[in-house]
Amino acid sequence: MNIRYRVELSQAERDELNTMLKGGRHAARKLKRAQILLAADAGSSDEEIARVAAVGGSTVYRTKRRFVEGNLEYAMSELPRPGAERKLTGKEEALLVATACANPPAGRRRWTLELLADAMVKLTDHDSLSHETVRRRLAENHLKPWRRDMWCIPQINGEYVARMEDVLDLYAEAPDPKRPVVCFDETPVQLIGEVRQPIPAEPGQLERYDYEYRRNGTVNLFVFLDVNRPWRRVNVTARRTARDYAHCMRDLVDVHYSEASCIRVVQDNLSTHTAGALYEAFPPAEARRILRRLEFHYTPKHASWLNMVEIEIGVLNGQCLDRRIDNAERLTSEIAAWEYQRNAAGDRIDWMFTTDKARAKMGRAYPEVVKESEPL
Repeated sequence: MNIRYRVELSQAERDELNTMLKGGRHAARKLKRAQILLAADAGSSDEEIARVAAVGGSTVYRTKRRFVEGNLEYAMSELPRPGAERKLTGKEEALLVATACANPPAGRRRWTLELLADAMVKLTDHDSLSHETVRRRLAENHLKPWRRDMWCIPQINGEYVARMEDVLDLYAEAPDPKRPVVCFDETPVQLIGEVRQPIPAEPGQLERYDYEYRRNGTVNLFVFLDVNRPWRRVNVTARRTARDYAHCMRDLVDVHYSEASCIRVVQDNLSTHTAGALYEAFPPAEARRILRRLEFHYTPKHASWLNMVEIEIGVLNGQCLDRRIDNAERLTSEIAAWEYQRNAAGDRIDWMFTTDKARAKMGRAYPEVVKESEPL
């Protein structure tokens, strides 16, 4: 017989359930039960409750029954679910985590699911252990021992902060055509040729290309990006020596910004990025003429993310260079087409990190100020 359970909540129970629904910080199943009980208390039919709460009729029935036969806590709680017991006990799971965080066996670069399963069989009384069991327990502990990240911790001292805020303040200044801000960097590109001609795509068939390729050497890209207007320039060179750098700076002054009184260049600390590079490439009078119109601003060490042109290089790689290009002439042509299209479209980098945000987010990393001692 299908018993009809009548739900009558006290005012305190209604308030508790309404607060739970407004907070929204509980499991979805628990919020569904709260909706069911409140709707049942309001006199809604089981069919209407199931439709509004998007649950089955049996869920509505079980929730009402558990409230009537027990209490609110019993109706909202989770019952043990059927299924096989966990293969690993709590101690064994801790042993698995410790093993995955330790060094891999001799002769192996990293742990795999197979190696971990074999290791657990040796360390416990289990006759066998599936890879899936190992994977699930590792996933629950947010572990992926077959992956690793490369990272670099910068030394955030007074010099780091000073350079960071100098660059951020440049980005925040109002645009001044007479004193433009230009970000500069370089990146290598490998020239890759095909050994066999790729097969073009056709309906129902992806483009196919041979895994084998031919290395045709490397070239260098010098990349300029204006912070305040949609302009970027990419120079393809055979090398990235101090002389190549110096000629790029001369072009920046004489060709691209001939009307500017001072060009403020944001760049990293590469050994060739110096005023001395111009004296190595040009006579002293010429080097001095160029440098009078340049003002160098250096990003902190291990803080390339502060150079806006790094983002632009990422866009260039994704939109243009992520393919096989076999010679410098074709590379130059393809980059020129990409550069023209991006400039014509008015694309810019939307930089949002400011000095105020740096002080708010990185305040703890800033050097501590030593208070001056009071005079005697």
